[in-house]
Amino acid sequence: MFVVSLNYKVPLTENDRLQAAHVEWLNACYADGIFVASGPKKPRTGGIIIARCPREVLDARLAADPFAKAGAAEYDVTEFLARMTAACLDHLKEA
Repeated sequence: MFVVSLNYKVPLTENDRLQAAHVEWLNACYADGIFVASGPKKPRTGGIIIARCPREVLDARLAADPFAKAGAAEYDVTEFLARMTAACLDHLKEA
């Protein structure tokens, strides 16, 4: 599993202009079962995505993000093993 930290590289007005396309991209990643959770950072300097897929799939999807294509965000990816979870997330545990 991966934690992706998006960091905005441009003023929020530019990200806001790309937001609808970014949300469409997020929806497609959820529909394909790649993303587990996502949302903006507070304060709004970027966002966080939790993903569950092979790394090469994640890298390809991140490259297709409208934010990435416009050079509006950079991505820091951290892989981790979910060994413990809340009961409602037991299906995400990894051996």
